[in-house]
Amino acid sequence: MSRDARWKALLELLVERGRLEVEEAAAELAVSAATIRRDFDQLAEQQMLVRTRGGAVVHGVSYELPLRYKTARRASEKQRIAKAVAELVAPGEAVGLTGGTTTTEVARALAVRGDLGTGSPALTVVTNALNIANELAVRPQFKIVVTGGVARAQSYELIGPLADGVLSQITLDVAVLGVVGFDVAHGAAAHDEAEAAINRLLCERAERVVVAADSSKLGRRAFARICGTELVDTLVTDAAVDQETVRRFEEAGVRVLTV
Repeated sequence: MSRDARWKALLELLVERGRLEVEEAAAELAVSAATIRRDFDQLAEQQMLVRTRGGAVVHGVSYELPLRYKTARRASEKQRIAKAVAELVAPGEAVGLTGGTTTTEVARALAVRGDLGTGSPALTVVTNALNIANELAVRPQFKIVVTGGVARAQSYELIGPLADGVLSQITLDVAVLGVVGFDVAHGAAAHDEAEAAINRLLCERAERVVVAADSSKLGRRAFARICGTELVDTLVTDAAVDQETVRRFEEAGVRVLTV
């Protein structure tokens, strides 16, 4: 196992359990305790965990795994969700994409839709995510608008008043939200309040709002509220979602698509 793969596995275990002991992690990953100690020390230097005597803990309840370590989690579900979301977009529309692994897959699914480049005007994509803008900028069939702002290392998203200034001047046909949690009573949420504020602005500027979230995000709350459930038109999720959860969202007026 490479160091990057080992770090990814360690961080995922840590997010899941909240605490890891050296011996426990070594047994899980089939490596030596000395290797895990070095990994914990190096990850602590990057402020990605807190070192303890004999192990490590996450930073707190709002701990967020950096985007580069989340790309492989539930990958097949995210790709199916992304394809379904991309099918909701019509040629010539203006689409807002927040940051996140699922919305990054949505950008890739839009990129391979051959019909989106045939109309006039071109499909417009507005995003505050640097990685999404980077992937789509080479696609001549798209008009890419980047919000500006200060880059946030965990998610590659631009935040702050510079982003506010751009979003206040535009209108969107659809905003696609990646979320940390989406709960019927508490709405869509993110870890970071500045990130949530930009995502909220995208929703306010859009004719319709689509939440793209795998089933593990549903029924969960997070620190920073993006918007209430009443502002969401469509939820696209995977087929593992609990049917009672689907019923509750539908009763709240959200169309639920499962893939």
